[in-house]
Parts: sequence; C-alpha cells; structure tokens
Amino acid sequence: MKYTCAVPMCQIDQLIGIAKTAEEVGFTSIALPDSIFYMEKQSADYPYTPDGSRMWDADTPWVDPLIAAGAMGAVTSTLRFYTNVMKLGSRNPLLLARQVGSVANVTGNRFGFGVGIGWAPEEFEWCGQPYAKRGKRVDEMIEVIRLVLGGGMVEYHGEFYDFDKLQMSPAPSAPVPFYVGGHTDVALKRAARVGDGWTSAMMTAAELAETIGKLTTLLAEFGRDDVPFEFQAVCIDKFDVDGHRELADAGVTDNIVMPWVFEGLGFDAPLEKKQDAMKRFADTFIHSGWQD
Repeated sequence: MKYTCAVPMCQIDQLIGIAKTAEEVGFTSIALPDSIFYMEKQSADYPYTPDGSRMWDADTPWVDPLIAAGAMGAVTSTLRFYTNVMKLGSRNPLLLARQVGSVANVTGNRFGFGVGIGWAPEEFEWCGQPYAKRGKRVDEMIEVIRLVLGGGMVEYHGEFYDFDKLQMSPAPSAPVPFYVGGHTDVALKRAARVGDGWTSAMMTAAELAETIGKLTTLLAEFGRDDVPFEFQAVCIDKFDVDGHRELADAGVTDNIVMPWVFEGLGFDAPLEKKQDAMKRFADTFIHSGWQD
C-alpha cells in the first residue's frame, strides 16, 4: 500500500516545503484538492458532511491544483501528484487538456488526473456551464481530454462537444492516469468503465471495503478485472498499523493521509510542525516494515 499526503486548506506558502519533505521521507504522492471560489450562499448541500455544510469558509486558502502540481514538481524529482479531485463540470475540456498535458510534461509524467463532476450549481452557472446533464457532459469531457492527450491530429463529434481535427503538442510521453471520484452508483460505474482508479472522499474502513467490493464486481462486468486499478482511500477511523493493515487487506492500494491533522495540529499549523508530523508518520508507517 502506497501513501499519499493530502494538502487541503494548507497555506499556499507551505506547499513547496511540504512537497520537499514528502519526497524526503518516502511518500509516493501529493493529493491536490480543488475549489474555485466560496459562494456566500450555497443552493445545494455539500455531499460529504452529515449536515451538508462546508468544512471551510471564505478565507480558507486554496490554489489551483494544476498550478500547484507544476510548482511542486519543479522542486522534486520522484514525488507524484494527482488532483483529488478536479471538478470537471464547470470547465472546458480542451482548455483542461492543454493544462493537464502541460503538467504531465513539465513533471516528467509524475501527474495523475483525479476527476469528479462537482456538487455546487453556482460553480457551473457562474463559470458559464450548464448544471443540467452534468454527468453525461463530464463523460464526454473525459473522452475528449483522453483523446487529445493521446497525441496526433484528432477530432470529436459528440452531443455536447464537437470539433474538427486539431492537435496539441507535445503530447505526454506516457498516458496520464485518470482517477474517478464519487460514492454514488453512477460514479462507481464511471470509475470501473473508464478509470485507471477510484478515489474516495472521507469514508470508514467498512464503507471502503464495501465500495471496493462493488468496484471489483463492476470491473469484472465491464471486462476490466485484469487491468491495473488504483483504490485511493481517505479513511476516517483507522489510524494505527493494525488499522492500515486492515485497509491493505480490504484492497486499498493508496492511503491518503494528513499526518498533522491526525496528531491534532489542525490545518493551519506552522510548516515546521507539519513537517515533523510527516517524519513521525513515515517512521511509523512507511519505513517500519509492517508490509514486508
């Protein structure tokens, strides 16, 4: 099981230091969150809290995850990065293809594209995209982005996107993996059908095991049970070595963690305290040999 360090709601001036430390102590990846803006009033519930409220406010710091990946990639050499997850529905697929391809190239193929739809109608409408039929539109977006990133002269004629032959160069020298987020049946089917992996929001170990079981069945139904597939997990109730062993046994391949939060330091802890927490976490879980 690999370990990824998540950086939601981190101060922007800490990201470079966190990336350097993550690579030094043995994390495989950095998971980069996505938030475009904070609307004063929300017209829909946030789907990953019991009461539908957001876990952040108007002053919480965010940075575009693709820009962050490029900046953090410039100061590292082996650390990988992936969006966790980028909300596609409010964006344009051709512009995203240009950005994703650029990040893949400048990081030397150390980038994975975690994708979701988005939950807030305001993000769609205020960015000029319709909220209706968002799922079908995102399905087409994934097809378009993958097609363009594959290189060469391509064209696409779908229900929502239509363009004649074009080419973006250079194409990444290796395929960009797509990790599909979401907990609904539709999202799980999308992940099994087109994804190189599935990424969770906050879930218990029991919920993760159940969901991985569903995805394993779906992969077989789509004839993809023999392809490499990542199960990226954010677990909220397993914090010791025995618990991590349970997650690995359940099929988790990538454990997404925030060491400083696990130690009760909070999102706004000083950089040095976060780095110290990352080192302690690595000693306990990454270098302890429990997976040998």
